[in-house]
Amino acid sequence: MTDYVFTLKLRLPPGLSGEEAVERLGAAGCTDALAGIGLAGRLALEFTREAESAAAAVGQAMDDMMTILPDAEIFEVGPDLLGLSDMADLIGLSRQALRKSMLAHADFPSPVHHGSSAIWHLSDVLEWMENRTGRRPDPMLSEVARAARAANFVSESQRLSNRASA
Repeated sequence: MTDYVFTLKLRLPPGLSGEEAVERLGAAGCTDALAGIGLAGRLALEFTREAESAAAAVGQAMDDMMTILPDAEIFEVGPDLLGLSDMADLIGLSRQALRKSMLAHADFPSPVHHGSSAIWHLSDVLEWMENRTGRRPDPMLSEVARAARAANFVSESQRLSNRASA
């Protein structure tokens, strides 16, 4: 068993405050997450969860959230979509070094979103780093990034399917 660190961001239903949601989680025994309640109607939970794999840890935490807070919506699992600065921090590089790699190599992963703040899938950049530069990223970070990306893909697919049905 290994400890995996990841984040779940939830949209709370109207009438449920962040403080009340945190109390419900504690009462249900979900005590392996640090809660952030800075935005009204939102709850960010940074988990350190022990499991056999990152996918199992993320899946168990998501199941727990839907059981304890059934009307909440998980809208993001991280680390997944990141800008250069946040990605560099996680990888252990300077932002400038990561940007230099991006500009110097035409095969650097394409961002998911272009604009004043571009974002990439962390798992794509970690895989590129290992294959292109030989720099081996933290295997735990790579595993969690892949699990977060997969969870976000499933959640977004379900949201789109629900919208199409409506």
